[in-house]
Amino acid sequence: MEIDIGIDKKDRKAIATGLARLFADTYTLYLKTHNNHWNVTGPMFQTLHLMFETQYNEIWLAVDLIAERIRTLGEVAPGTYKQISRLATIKEDDQVRKATDMVRDLVKGHEQVAKTARAVLPLAEKANDQPTIDLVTQRLQVHEKTAWMLRSLLEGK
Repeated sequence: MEIDIGIDKKDRKAIATGLARLFADTYTLYLKTHNNHWNVTGPMFQTLHLMFETQYNEIWLAVDLIAERIRTLGEVAPGTYKQISRLATIKEDDQVRKATDMVRDLVKGHEQVAKTARAVLPLAEKANDQPTIDLVTQRLQVHEKTAWMLRSLLEGK
């Protein structure tokens, strides 16, 4: 059955393509955050271990919301590492870093997800797609705030 939600097919496709990039960056950031949770060491272990856990749980829920919005728009959400890797601007890192370097890397990751999210807004605004605007705005708030909180851990380092 044809989708008739007041957004034409071309606009739905463009928005879904932007959301797929957001999905890929978000998923990659989730994986990095979870990896850091498992592998953090040092004097800030307990603080960072718990903080990373809170963050990866929040990001995991966001991945589902983004994928469901892509599906609502009539497109297929990325579902393989190959697709995610091709779409993501955040690249995986296979080295275990020191705690402060983990934090620096996650700051960059959250900032990149914010930039990727911000790129979807003009597409959604043009199509008068309020649900996508709302979703993207919420993601921007989370990623900008998380980057600030992580950045604050690096004061004087």
